[in-house]
Amino acid sequence: MMSSPGFLMTVLAFIAVIGPLVFVHEMGHYLVARWCGVRAEVFSIGFGPEIAAWVDRRGTRWRIAALPLGGYVKFAGDMGVASQTDPAWLALPAAERAQSFPAKSVWQRMAIVAAGPFINLAFAVLILGGLAMTYGAPVSEPVIGRVAAGSAAEKAGLKPGDRIISIMGRQIDDFRDISSIVSLRPDELLPYEIERNGSRFGQDIAAGARIEKDRFGNIYRIGLLGVGSSTVKLQPVGILEAPVVGFKQAVDVTRTGLDGMGQIITGRRPVTEMGGPLKIADISGQAAMMGGASFLFFMALISINLGFINLLPIPMLDGGHLFFYAIEAAQRRPVSPQVMEWAYRSGMALLLSLMLLVTINDLGSFGLWKSLSRLIG
Repeated sequence: MMSSPGFLMTVLAFIAVIGPLVFVHEMGHYLVARWCGVRAEVFSIGFGPEIAAWVDRRGTRWRIAALPLGGYVKFAGDMGVASQTDPAWLALPAAERAQSFPAKSVWQRMAIVAAGPFINLAFAVLILGGLAMTYGAPVSEPVIGRVAAGSAAEKAGLKPGDRIISIMGRQIDDFRDISSIVSLRPDELLPYEIERNGSRFGQDIAAGARIEKDRFGNIYRIGLLGVGSSTVKLQPVGILEAPVVGFKQAVDVTRTGLDGMGQIITGRRPVTEMGGPLKIADISGQAAMMGGASFLFFMALISINLGFINLLPIPMLDGGHLFFYAIEAAQRRPVSPQVMEWAYRSGMALLLSLMLLVTINDLGSFGLWKSLSRLIG
């Protein structure tokens, strides 16, 4: 049985995950901004009081702050860390004004803002590709390992050891390919090609249906064949193939995250499954105890989530800025300061509410509320 990582290990592991990912994210903004000729005034890892700081020859103040829950790059012409435009930028001398963020074209500003999330996604692909090249890529062959009693597969006569060659004429290379086809087609008769004891034959099979109902009363019918995989093998991955494998794995993680978010929104999964910084810290410690590969894989997952969340069209996040820049590009004038102010206040309220919610969930997952209820009772 694996021992608990302990408080110190958990804190250090959390910093080791979040610190590099925040640095990579902000470095994306910083490098594209430099390429566009924008001067960065502050590059901060973390918020709050400074632990260490220095100023480079370009006048950028690099700082490490006490709260490692994020970071920011403050560009010339920004009013604060949220990249709201400072009206005073118009009064700057011409040379300085040319190096400010608001002076750049809307496409340059969009590129600078988008660079952070996208470099997080690229960083995850790099990690996943490196792990695949080092340890191999997990491949679950489409060979049936078990058949659930009373399932559609049992009724169709499928047996352990059968290999699914194709469904609807689509080649099946991995066991997960079966679910991606069947889950969308409950009770639908589909043509299968199956290999059994070296011989191939065709058979039409209709998957069963699992019924789910969301909080709005919508009914979902999900196809269920009722088979399980046999074994998972590690397939060697070459250096040229590694980025492709890493990209595919990142897409799978993103798709799973989107599906989970959709299920939480519709009520098919409880809101309590949403986790925050405390939960990330807890899992960071556990991943560190499991070894370097597990820790790097977890870092890749968090990097994908960080990139994806920042692309959501919520004011205060990169996606919110991109949304307003897209409106500016379409109408050929900036969004009014009043609308921007309202949007940023709303975005801040939403983010604080979400932070409160996930913190409550995190504390609940640690058993705090149950312990308090026992003390009160």
